[in-house]
Amino acid sequence: MDEALVAQLRRFNRVVTQHVGALNERFLDRSHSLGEARVLWEIGAGGCDVRALRIRLGLDSGYLSRLLGRLVAAGLVSVGHNASDRRIRTARLTRSGLIERSVLDERSNALAESLLAPLAPGQRDVLGAAMADVERLLMAASVVVAPIDPARPEARQCIQAYFVELDRRFDSGFDLSRTISADDHELRPPAGLLVLAWMQASPVGCGGLKFHEDRPAELKRMWVAETARGLGIGRRLLTELEQHAARHGARTVRLETNGTLREAISLYRSAGYLEVPAFNEEPYAHHWFEKHLADPSAA
Repeated sequence: MDEALVAQLRRFNRVVTQHVGALNERFLDRSHSLGEARVLWEIGAGGCDVRALRIRLGLDSGYLSRLLGRLVAAGLVSVGHNASDRRIRTARLTRSGLIERSVLDERSNALAESLLAPLAPGQRDVLGAAMADVERLLMAASVVVAPIDPARPEARQCIQAYFVELDRRFDSGFDLSRTISADDHELRPPAGLLVLAWMQASPVGCGGLKFHEDRPAELKRMWVAETARGLGIGRRLLTELEQHAARHGARTVRLETNGTLREAISLYRSAGYLEVPAFNEEPYAHHWFEKHLADPSAA
């Protein structure tokens, strides 16, 4: 890792935490820490399940419990069992909590305006664009790619969303019974593999492999949710699948794709895939690609 880049990121963190008041025990001159204020904001007017709150904020359960305990003691939050499922605990803002959240919102806006006010209009535009880039890149850095059983509900959710998009984008629609199969047993070791991309504990992409002993591995079910595109998730999935294929012993990965999926075609070409003559009879394919993989033992 570039040491200068690491040092720059640490400087950035110090500047931001100082300017937004994260170091103050009384955030925005209220009787709460930044952590407590953030929990109030995330609970929102409609309440929030405690588990979802923990995942959204990336907090361990013990620390979140302590934050909620202080807010409950202050009369700002109530925590109770969900009416339809008593295993689920839901946090809700009390009337005082709603008022406090509104005050925090007003003061947060005032703080943001005070930080922007000394800058010229052009500088504000530069800062806004830079913050958007930082937000996008940090979201990309938070993505986790991991194998999953294709029968899991999260896997089925992604694959079904993939089919729905194909049906919408293909000129003739998409009929699963006509396409080359990639069923659960074909995407489960040792026959194959399915990986999911997760962002803030939500599945946002998938990709699969079918292994064929000494023949090329097949790339299947590559999909990224539209809301998560532009973050490099497709390339992360592709790289992960190539590494799994190489570890399995495959020296070549093949895939076919439809001409309407221009983003996918651009990704494959930029990742070193070369267009080759058709190697199967996939009715929805217009392009066939393959890539030779480096031997993982060569290093």
